[in-house]
Amino acid sequence: MLEQILALLPQVIFDGFILGFVYAMVALGYTMVYGVLELINFAHSEIFMIGAVVGVEVFRYLAPQVGNGFVLLFLALVLGGVVAGITAILVERFAYRPLRKRGTTNRLVPLITAIGVSFILQDLVRLVEGLWHNEFFLRMRTVQDLEGSVELFGGAIFAQTKSFILMGVSILMLLGLTYLVNRTKLGVAIRAVAQDLSTASLMGIDPDRIISRTFLIGGSLGGVAGVLFALQYTTITPYVGFLPGLKAFTAAVLGGIGNIPGAMLGGLVLGQLENFFGTYLPILTNGNFGTEYKDVVAFLILILILLLRPQGLLGQVVKEKV
Repeated sequence: MLEQILALLPQVIFDGFILGFVYAMVALGYTMVYGVLELINFAHSEIFMIGAVVGVEVFRYLAPQVGNGFVLLFLALVLGGVVAGITAILVERFAYRPLRKRGTTNRLVPLITAIGVSFILQDLVRLVEGLWHNEFFLRMRTVQDLEGSVELFGGAIFAQTKSFILMGVSILMLLGLTYLVNRTKLGVAIRAVAQDLSTASLMGIDPDRIISRTFLIGGSLGGVAGVLFALQYTTITPYVGFLPGLKAFTAAVLGGIGNIPGAMLGGLVLGQLENFFGTYLPILTNGNFGTEYKDVVAFLILILILLLRPQGLLGQVVKEKV
C-alpha cells in the first residue's frame, strides 16, 4: 500500500495544483464582487459556465479555419471572457442594482436573487443549446477531433501543455488583478467604494459605474476560467458550474473572502486536499469509500473555517462600521 501511495504522489500533487488553480480563478470573481458589495454572487457559477460554453463553441466552429492551436485558444479566452463579462454586467444591472436602489438591507434578498439568476442562466443556456444543436452535453474538441485541420499544442504533449497553460494564465490573472486593484485609478475607486460607498460618491466617484466595472472584471475572470476548465475537462453541460462554483466559494472563504491572494491560496489548498482524499481514500479504506467522498471534504473545510477562523487564512477581522 505504501509503495502505491508513493508511486501516485507526484501525479496527485500535480493534478491537485490543476484543480486548485481552477478553483482559484473562479474564487477571484467571488472575491471581487464581495470586496465591493459584500454580496455573495452565487450566479458567478453560471458566469463561469457561460465562459466554458463559449469556449467550446469557439473550438467547434473556428478550429477548421484557424491553423494554430495557440491562436485558437487565445480567441476562445478573449471571447469567453467578453461574453461572460457582459453577462455579469447585465446580471448586476437588472438583478442587483434595483435592490440596491431600493435600499434593501436584508441580506437574504440579494442572496435569493443570486440563486434565482443562477437557475435562469442555466435554463437559458440549456434552451439555446437545445434549439441550436439539440445537445445537452457539449464536448471540447481535442487533438484527435482536430487531426488534419489544426495542429493543437503539439499533438502528443497536448494534455501536459494545456495544464501548464491553465496554471500560467491563473498566475497572470492573480498578478494582473492585484496590480489593477492596488496600482490603478480604477483600483483606487474600487477600494473607495468598498470602504464607504456614500462617501465615495460625495468625492466624485460614480458607484454604479464602479460596481458595473467590478462585475465586468469578475465576470471576465470567471469566463476565462470556464474556457480553461472546458479545455482541461472537455465535457460541459449547462449545470457544470454549480459544484465548481460552490467549491470556489469555499476556497474564497478558506483564503479570506475579499482577499485576492487569499482566493488563490484557498483554491490551491482546497484542490490539493480534495485530490488527496479522492485518490487515497479508496486505497486506505480498501474501497469502502469511493472517490465521490472528496466532495465532502470541501464542505467540511467550509464548516471548520466558519467555526474556527471565519476570516480565513489570510483574512483580517473587520469591525462593523457604524
